[in-house]
Amino acid sequence: MNFNDRVSIELGDNGVAQVRFTRGDKMNALDPDQFEAVLAAGEALRDMQGLRVAVLSGEGRAFCAGLDTASFGGDPTGSGALAERSHGNANRAQEAAMTWRKCPVPVIAAVHGVCFGGGLQIASGADIRVVHPATRMAVMEMKWGLVPDMGGYALWRGLVRDDILRELTYTNREFTGEEALGLGFATMLEDDPHARATALAEIIANKNPHAIRGAKRLFRVMHEEGEDAILMAESEEQDGIIRKPNQIEAVMAEMQKRAPVFKDV
Repeated sequence: MNFNDRVSIELGDNGVAQVRFTRGDKMNALDPDQFEAVLAAGEALRDMQGLRVAVLSGEGRAFCAGLDTASFGGDPTGSGALAERSHGNANRAQEAAMTWRKCPVPVIAAVHGVCFGGGLQIASGADIRVVHPATRMAVMEMKWGLVPDMGGYALWRGLVRDDILRELTYTNREFTGEEALGLGFATMLEDDPHARATALAEIIANKNPHAIRGAKRLFRVMHEEGEDAILMAESEEQDGIIRKPNQIEAVMAEMQKRAPVFKDV
């Protein structure tokens, strides 16, 4: 699947989808067409048959360099009125980052090269971020007299220590992938982030797909709801999984020391 020659999706037989930003000549910078392609790709994953995990990466020298400065003269995101909620609880630009949290399966970002501004917010929408130690990263918006407005504040809440996030936002100071691990922006470091992300995706893809999707829904409830709602959601998710064919297969495969054969959602 190809979206505006800017984003591609390739779904493997193992249920792992490789989602690639393909505007490598422009460091996958975000202009209106790039936003459109990212949103279309995110939507395509929602109902994709056989999907178990998605790996998000960028071709060329960067994961995503943030907003395309060539678009600054007009509407750089193509969003129109930013206060309009065009995608549920988000506007068009915010959805480019939030769509990965709304994806029903885990999303693993493989980050290399440059990851600035909107690119950092998109990476933050992934469940897991595998980052090259030398990656250049920044909460870049203040450099252009702007504030982060692509879901960053929602995604970084509880991920990055509050005072650290304030310093990085106010100064737009650049930091490395190695620093990002200690700051909370990176989950793990790897010299070949894409290979590590894919290997991790293959491990997850070999788990009960119903349980994996249920676990992702529970993480959203955990962040957005109170204790009573979390406890109820746990019970409801488990009730929909336990003693069902895929859960039984997980137990049998483990006991028989063989690879499980699951039925996809």
